[in-house]
Order: sequence, then C-alpha cells, then structure tokens
Amino acid sequence: MRIFDPHIHMSSRTTDDYEAMAAAGVKALVEPAFWLGQPRTSVDSFVDYFDALVGWERFRASQFGIAHHCTIALNPKEANDPRCTPVLDLLPRYLAKDGVVAVGEVGFDSMTEDEEKAFSRQLDLAREFALPALVHTPHRDKLAGTRRTLDLVEAAGIEPGMVVVDHLNEVTVDVVDQAGAWMGFSIYPDTKMDPDRMVAILQRRGLDRVLVNSAADWGRSDPLRTRATGEAMLAAGFTEDDVDKVLWRNPVEFFGQSGRLLLDVPEADQGATFAGNSLLRGERA
Repeated sequence: MRIFDPHIHMSSRTTDDYEAMAAAGVKALVEPAFWLGQPRTSVDSFVDYFDALVGWERFRASQFGIAHHCTIALNPKEANDPRCTPVLDLLPRYLAKDGVVAVGEVGFDSMTEDEEKAFSRQLDLAREFALPALVHTPHRDKLAGTRRTLDLVEAAGIEPGMVVVDHLNEVTVDVVDQAGAWMGFSIYPDTKMDPDRMVAILQRRGLDRVLVNSAADWGRSDPLRTRATGEAMLAAGFTEDDVDKVLWRNPVEFFGQSGRLLLDVPEADQGATFAGNSLLRGERA
C-alpha cells in the first residue's frame, strides 16, 4: 500500500511518527500552514515557520524516504488577529517556491468578517499563482460555512477542480460534490471522520475527487489513520487498485496541478545535514 497523506502537520510530530509512517507505506505528504496553538505576537514568527516548512521539514522527511510538500497561507483562525494579518503581504515570496503545492489552509474557522476578507484575498493569490487552494471548513455550522466557501470560490473565478474543501462529513459532502470541487476528509481517533464512516461515503458516491488525510497535528490525532482507512476499504471489498487511487493517485492528481510535486526522494543519509544540523543527537558511539 502506497500512501500520500494530503494534509498532515509534521512540524508538530516526532521522528518516531516519520518512522512509523514510512513503515506503513507513506511515501509523500502535504503539510498545510497551521496555527501555532497559542496567539502569535509577531509576523516574524510566520517567516521562521514558513522557512521551516520549505526547508528543514522537507529535509527531515527525506531522512525517512518521504517526499514533503507544503501549502502556505494565513490560516482562518489567525486571520482574526490583527497582529497576524500583515503576513498576507509576505505570502507571494513563499508561493513562488518549489515544493509549495497550494495556497492553504484558507477558509473559515468561526465565519467572521475578517476570515472572509483573508479568504477572498488568498483565493485571488491562488488564481494569480495558478495554484490549487486547500480550504478549511468551520468546526461549527459546517454546512453554512461550506456553502459560503463555495460561493466565494465561484466569485473568485477559480475552477472548482483547483479547490479541495477539507474536513467534510456526511452533511457537507454532497454540496461540494455537486459544485465539482475536490472533497477532503480528515480521519481522526475521536472527532471528524473515522475509517468506517469514510468507507460508507466511498461506497455511496465513488472514488473520484476524494482526498483522505490524517490532519495529524499537535492535538489528539493519529498519523496512521490513512493506512487504517485503506485497510478498512479492503475489508469492505474494495480492491487494492481502489485503495491506490484514493490514497495515492488522487492526491497526486490534485496537487500535481501545481506543477511542483517532488516525488523522487534521494536515498536517506542519516549523517546528512541541513543548515549544519542533522537528525542525530550527537555522534555515533
């Protein structure tokens, strides 16, 4: 089973996670720009974070044979903080870089006016840079937020096939499907979706335009939920080719629209360094 996790926040994870993911079949991933967990106090913290996404984290993944890509954006939650919004002026610097395969996460958290302004501006950047957009749907009033998301995508003039609307469930999947956008599903231990519910959706509506991700971050989550979903698909009667389509070929198709996928990873050298640092903690005995 080969796996491309199209939404996972590896900056929050350990090398043990990378090792386990590689053993489970994860060969590529996309890391969307995420919020810090506590309020940022300066735009400079975004600069360091974005630099790490396109630099150190790609190196760290490569040491486990995993191709790391990222998406860059001001995320919806931090769009409500006036200390953060000036980062919008810095985004073009990063949206031009190799390995940046979409604008994201953009969208809604609490559906505020400030979130909508940031969302619309970043959809314009996605169109300007000919990049896909990865859209976060709100945790509350999800159907209304999803419908408003699709309205803004249409207003921005972006082809629906260049947009993945993420964190969907049984309530929101159909409106996104009807709009022609890609449908993203986050598989979690306790919240969002689980493997069995995901299988039921695949049985009902098919495998096209579906992205299945772990969305693992610094909260309670599991970077192996993609593998668990593939195993649940097989147990339900889907073929190995069906699993390969959902867990590999679909994310390659969607993010391949950026023209920036870097799927060939050189053989890992555990002694290699990035900016003078390696993953080894001291010399080998």
